[in-house]
Amino acid sequence: MEAEPTPAAETAEPTAEPENKRSTLGVVKSVFTALIVLISVGMMIFTIVSVRTFNRTDRNLFGYGAYIVLSDSMSATDFNAGDLVFTKPVDPSTLREGDIIAFISTNEESYGSVVTHKIRSLTYDQNGNPGFVTYGTTTDTDDAEIVTYMNVLGQYQFALPKVGSFFTFMRTVPGYIVCILTPFLILIVIQALDAIRLFRLYKKEQMEEVEREREALRLERERSEAMMSELLALKASMTNATPSGGADRETGA
Repeated sequence: MEAEPTPAAETAEPTAEPENKRSTLGVVKSVFTALIVLISVGMMIFTIVSVRTFNRTDRNLFGYGAYIVLSDSMSATDFNAGDLVFTKPVDPSTLREGDIIAFISTNEESYGSVVTHKIRSLTYDQNGNPGFVTYGTTTDTDDAEIVTYMNVLGQYQFALPKVGSFFTFMRTVPGYIVCILTPFLILIVIQALDAIRLFRLYKKEQMEEVEREREALRLERERSEAMMSELLALKASMTNATPSGGADRETGA
C-alpha cells in the first residue's frame, strides 16, 4: 500500500519534458537572434568602413591602404581580380626591382585609377624625374608610362582573396538586399512574433484573472446565501420555539 505514490511521480515526468523543450527552443531562438544581430551590425560596419576607406588614396585603414584588384594582370604570381590588396606607405627611393607597388596610373587607358604592379627596373622619365618601369606578371608586358615617385601610393604587403568582390557585390542593390536588408527584416519579423506572443499571453492572463475573480465572487455569493439560509432557519426555529415556551409557563401557574 505504501508504494502507491509511484504513479504520481510518473505523471510528473511528461510535464517536465515540454518544459525542457520550451527551454531548449528559447535558447536556440536567442542564439539565432544574436547571430542575426551580429551579422547585420557587422555588415553595416563593414560597408561604412569599406566605402570610406577602400580605393581611397586619401584614406587608410590602421596605416594600410586598401584597394580592390580590378584585373588579373598579377594573377600569375600574386593576386587575382576581386582580391583586396593592402599596401604600406614607403619612401620610393628605398624600392627595388621585384617590389610590388600601388600607384596612380598615368596610362591613357587607366588614367587616374590605382594599379598594383611589380617593378621591373629603376629609371627616369623624360623630365629627369626618378621612377620605375612596372609590369603585370600575367602578360609580362611593361606599362606604357613611367611611374614617378610622386605617383607611388605604397608597397604591397598582403591580399585578402575575394574580399574585394564581396565589397563590390555589397554596393549593388542585390547585395544590399541580401546582406543588410534581409537580416534586418528577419529581426523585425522575430520581434513582431514576440510581440504577438506576449500580447496573447497577456490576454490569456487577463482572462484567467477575470475567471478567478468570477469564481471568487461565485464562492462569496454561495457563502452569503448559505449564511442567509442559516439565519432564516435560525429565525424560523426561534419563532416556532416562542409560543411553546409561553404555554408551558401558563400551565405551570
